[in-house]
Amino acid sequence: MSHEVSRWKSILFVPALGIMLLAGGVARTQASDNDRHCDQRIHKAEDNLRKAVDRHGEHSGQAEKRRHELEEAKRSCGGDRDRGHDRDHDRDRDRQ
Repeated sequence: MSHEVSRWKSILFVPALGIMLLAGGVARTQASDNDRHCDQRIHKAEDNLRKAVDRHGEHSGQAEKRRHELEEAKRSCGGDRDRGHDRDHDRDRDRQ
């Protein structure tokens, strides 16, 4: 009887382990897609702000609106993400 219970536990454990590994991979993929989407959103908002400042001035209503949109993008993507992204974006902009 003990061998049979042990055998059934082994039979059920392997598929359960496989399901857990697959679920973990799917979660990582979704997180990666979300990160990419956030990066794109923040980058676009930064570009829009830069264009508004260039066209209308640092303290224009258009620039203020774009600043608000940038802050909203950063907030919706998480507060920690923006610091490194700003540094990367500034470095890319300086190269141009």
